[in-house]
Amino acid sequence: MYSKKIEEFLKKNNISVGDRIAVSSEKGEFEGLLMPRTAGEEEILVIKLDNGYNIGIRFADSKIKLIEKAKPKEMGVKKGEEKGEVAILGCGGTIASKIEYKTGAVYPAITPEELRMTFPDIKKIASIRSRSLFSLFSEDMNATHWKTIAEGIVEEIKDGAKGIVVMHGTDTMGYTAAALSFMLQNLPVPVVLVGAQRSSDRPSSENEMNMLNAVYCAKRDVGEVGVCMHASINDDFCYLHRGTRVRKMHTSRRDAFRSINSLPIAAVDWKNNRFDVLSGYKKCSSYESLRVKTKINDNVAMIYIHPNIKPELIESLSDYDGVVLVGTGLGHAPTNPFNDSSVRPILQAIKNLCDSSIPVVMSSQTISGRLCMRVYTTGRLLIDAGVIGDGMDWLPETAYVKLCWVLGQTKDMKKVKELMCTNLAGEISERSQITEV
Repeated sequence: MYSKKIEEFLKKNNISVGDRIAVSSEKGEFEGLLMPRTAGEEEILVIKLDNGYNIGIRFADSKIKLIEKAKPKEMGVKKGEEKGEVAILGCGGTIASKIEYKTGAVYPAITPEELRMTFPDIKKIASIRSRSLFSLFSEDMNATHWKTIAEGIVEEIKDGAKGIVVMHGTDTMGYTAAALSFMLQNLPVPVVLVGAQRSSDRPSSENEMNMLNAVYCAKRDVGEVGVCMHASINDDFCYLHRGTRVRKMHTSRRDAFRSINSLPIAAVDWKNNRFDVLSGYKKCSSYESLRVKTKINDNVAMIYIHPNIKPELIESLSDYDGVVLVGTGLGHAPTNPFNDSSVRPILQAIKNLCDSSIPVVMSSQTISGRLCMRVYTTGRLLIDAGVIGDGMDWLPETAYVKLCWVLGQTKDMKKVKELMCTNLAGEISERSQITEV
């Protein structure tokens, strides 16, 4: 991690990553936790100050003193205990990010073990275990990673974990949460995804509050996949969102995540032992009831309907095994944008896909609200063509992930439609919510 010279000094003085040290340099006096070096100059020590900032100090110009050794109990691990009750699985993302001080870039480099050290208050909530499945920005994740996460969760459940926390990047967290919701049914323990909008080196980072509340949620009797993130721009509480209903609705705000067409499962504040239930949820099932179905077909396209869309774009989807249309309004796509009988309309191209046993599923660009394709002629023509989705209130991302999962279970068109229109993990509601938070 550091240069050979620094490593020898640290070893000689019994100083390890995680220990509290005091550093005196020409820049002043500093005290904090010694952090690992991720990149940049080897001669720069990295310490985390009490105010949350990470700073780099040149080793050659410094006097270093050990203040306190990191102790196992401060890392959330009880003495003599190897396996904690809550398993934390690392997948990368901003909640696990570190600054590379030479360039100022952020990298997903903090391991779960380092996070246990970073969040000493975890010990007040639960004993934990942790391991890294992989370290990726969430935009690089795909169906293979969803399966790896699901398998990792099952391993931890079989190994006795009473709850699971998955550290994940925020950009595609909704996709992963939905995938896990379909892959893991009748969960005997809570599975909680958590992330951060702002990296841990920034004082405005919400990673600590999100993480601690996620661990707290992992001890509740919630037999579902959820996402635990900031509920407001303040550090007051978090929401636990259902995995098939949650969407990132802002690029950078700390309260970017919202439950769509549904209330969150609960408002959560571990400090005040608060778990205020806002909507019904499945209780944990028995361990024997757990159903694991990780087969998935990632050869599915998702197309955003837009003005001037060409039939050729729809026709080019014939090599896919399924298609999700993100339609306008109540679930529409143009039937003949050119109003020219010499040009094959988009409706015909969509019907051709359906007739060739490629399921086409509708969702809406409006995000909120329910599909109702029987109101206007356009929608009725799409239903007649074979498009699936009338009456659904699913998110586009959830419809996409569900179709991937359903096609992993069957290719029979009748069965595909039946499964798509069946509420399997809270992705479809009988009545739309008027109130959203």
